[in-house]
Amino acid sequence: MNILILGGDGYLGWPTAMHFSSRGHDVTVVDNYFRRNACTTLDTGMLYPVPTLIERAKIWHEKTGKEIKVVIDDLSEPEVMRSLFTGNNLSYQWAINNKFSGKPETVIHYAEQPSAPYSVANYKQADFTLINNLRVTNNLIWAVRDFSPDTHIIKLGTMGVYGTPNIDIEEGWLEVEHKGRKDKFLFPRQASSLYHTTKIMDTDLEWFGVRMWGLRITDLMQGPVYGIETEESNIDDRLKTIFNYDEVFGTIVNRFIVQSIVGYPLTVYGKGGQTRGYLNIKDTLQCIEMAVKTPAEANELRIFNQIMETFSANELADLAQKVGNKLGYDVKIDHIENPRKEAEEHYYNPTYQGLQDIGVTPHYLDEQVMEKMFKIIEKHKKNIRKDVIFKGVKWA
Repeated sequence: MNILILGGDGYLGWPTAMHFSSRGHDVTVVDNYFRRNACTTLDTGMLYPVPTLIERAKIWHEKTGKEIKVVIDDLSEPEVMRSLFTGNNLSYQWAINNKFSGKPETVIHYAEQPSAPYSVANYKQADFTLINNLRVTNNLIWAVRDFSPDTHIIKLGTMGVYGTPNIDIEEGWLEVEHKGRKDKFLFPRQASSLYHTTKIMDTDLEWFGVRMWGLRITDLMQGPVYGIETEESNIDDRLKTIFNYDEVFGTIVNRFIVQSIVGYPLTVYGKGGQTRGYLNIKDTLQCIEMAVKTPAEANELRIFNQIMETFSANELADLAQKVGNKLGYDVKIDHIENPRKEAEEHYYNPTYQGLQDIGVTPHYLDEQVMEKMFKIIEKHKKNIRKDVIFKGVKWA
């Protein structure tokens, strides 16, 4: 299959590219290096240096004999997106290194500013988040409409669109009975950041494209991901994905492990009762693969809640402390003033059966899994900077 991955340099994008390439698919990745550049501008920490996307593709080819094609360009520009479907006006760097593969059967869309704290830090970052995320999604659905209407779009959404309602969270849709009549609507959404708000708008754009033009789209409402290791990254350490441990781009489990290793008290926000759904990076790849194998139908917006289990912040901190202490670290937990605007005690009961129904087998987070992550991360302990772990980006 010809698979196009938008945002192919990121924490999830690069492992996804290797995953499908290793299985014999023709993979093209596109990225503009936003995350790398933002990490430099904001002076956030990366656990280890990561080769450029072109360098990674070369290493992958040397090690496996397989090719991942690379385009470095800005997908918020409509003509850049359209060129990926027509082959016209592709960048010079692309033209001298690659051959256009034709219209993709599947597009996997990760190409968004991925951080809630980044999106509310100041008006400039809020503006970039809104413009980039919505333009990329809009450009994609128009390119598919105009050039390849049978292409299956798989879009990475977020569980954060739902907020924490005082009712069970269904998988994207809600049956409503009102004054004796029934209909089905997108589940009510109440995002807690501008980043999450763009994800709500993404889904609205997708639903428009499905209703008006008969597109086929799968929207994966993903929870926070943890992990560093995938089957393909074990081939060579230089193929490991980007790993952040700061409050802007790092996810909570990854951050807690890094904090434990360097003796930084675990940063639990407020009371720590915030409950969310989580999944292993290996399950992200599994979910994407099963979505590719069982595509949405024409005229269908299919929504899955992409999580495997739920934890509160306190439960994750307790687990990190238990594993860290077992490994000889003196792990302390610090309840700090919550920089976010969120409920710290709430009802949370999402449905997340759909992906398992199409063949996903979950990995669960336990002491053994976390201990393995500790041992991988501690190899890079000398690279960890305490000064970038928490700077206090505030919502209000």
